[in-house]
Amino acid sequence: MKNLFNIAGKVALVTGGSRGIGEMIATGFVENGVKVYISARKAKACDELAERLSEKGACISLPFDLATMEGVKGLAAEIASREDRLDILVNNAGAAWGEPIDDYSESGWDKVFNINVKGPFFITQKLLPLLRKAGTHENPARIINIASINGIEPPPLETYAYSSSKAGVIMLTRHLAGRLAGDNILVNAIAPGPFPSQMMAATLDAMGDAIKAANPRKRIGTPEDIAGVAIFLASRASAYTTGAVIPCDGGAAEV
Repeated sequence: MKNLFNIAGKVALVTGGSRGIGEMIATGFVENGVKVYISARKAKACDELAERLSEKGACISLPFDLATMEGVKGLAAEIASREDRLDILVNNAGAAWGEPIDDYSESGWDKVFNINVKGPFFITQKLLPLLRKAGTHENPARIINIASINGIEPPPLETYAYSSSKAGVIMLTRHLAGRLAGDNILVNAIAPGPFPSQMMAATLDAMGDAIKAANPRKRIGTPEDIAGVAIFLASRASAYTTGAVIPCDGGAAEV
């Protein structure tokens, strides 16, 4: 029982790993002995974080745009050229879009769904051979999808595509969990609440005090909060857990 949360020696890919929640999870993995590949659309940010995290452990930058099939195929091929297995896939790359309902644009809707739903499905599909090689009956491979509490409870903001896409991520998680359990691959989701990230920056600047006051824990999330849930889902401690959606929100969606 002593090593239930040990993830040292595993190989992981964290998409959207150059900042925000992806950076928090990647940092937690690296500091706990995982060899981590991070991918993001902006190469400079991805390279800079990988360089910083390499001072603590193994972190490699592989910049690709996962909103496109070209980027999805390119990243999967690059991972396959470097590794013979992939223990952990974190589908974190995401985007948001807000506009009044009367003006909500097709381009904004498509951008969000391409990144938030299409991308995770197809990068999972392309990496299945490596995930299958990693997984065993006793120690399955792991897919961790990053959803949102906005996929559980609709937000007051006019971010229609975002909340709908994150609800889609939750259903995709459940669907994949049933299909891949027999392949020794567990699929779970984390539904974060407010965390300090570029995506949340404007909202926290405008409403940060009110968001904290309304939260049962009276604060927003910290890197340790989200990394801790990801480490649980990547470790022996969760080997009998699949198809789950774990809120990490201080209780905001539950009250």
